[in-house]
Amino acid sequence: MIKVLFVCHGNICRSPMAEFILKDMVKKCGVEDSFYIKSAATSTEEIWGDRGNPVYPPAKKELAKHGISCEGKFAVQIKKEDYKKYDYIIGMDMANIRNMERICGGDPERKMYRLLSFASINRDVADPWYTGDFKTTYYDVCLGCSAFLEYVLTDCY
Repeated sequence: MIKVLFVCHGNICRSPMAEFILKDMVKKCGVEDSFYIKSAATSTEEIWGDRGNPVYPPAKKELAKHGISCEGKFAVQIKKEDYKKYDYIIGMDMANIRNMERICGGDPERKMYRLLSFASINRDVADPWYTGDFKTTYYDVCLGCSAFLEYVLTDCY
């Protein structure tokens, strides 16, 4: 079982998009039973009491345009113990990586990656909360997830 945690600042746009895009990809490849895929935030801004906010409506709408549902997803925060639980902890930008390292107490097993690094692209996935461009974010996340899937499946076989 390959355990993947996608992380962004609030867990309402980029990381849930990555979670559900990768879930869709592994299902289409017939390998969904080999993966455990979730997403989380570095901040608590979108988390109120016992339950976080749902996926931001424009992100949800962009996923739906491509036949991908994210129903039932609510923001959660990454925890220190997640480091042991997951094989890959994938941030959307360098600020996420720094905060992931702070929360988890470093990255001694080198499990933390920036999503687009799997596609050999040295840049962040732009935050559509600020850009308003959910379409570009969707395609960046697809590119990163596709490259990640190729990386892990090649590594597995």
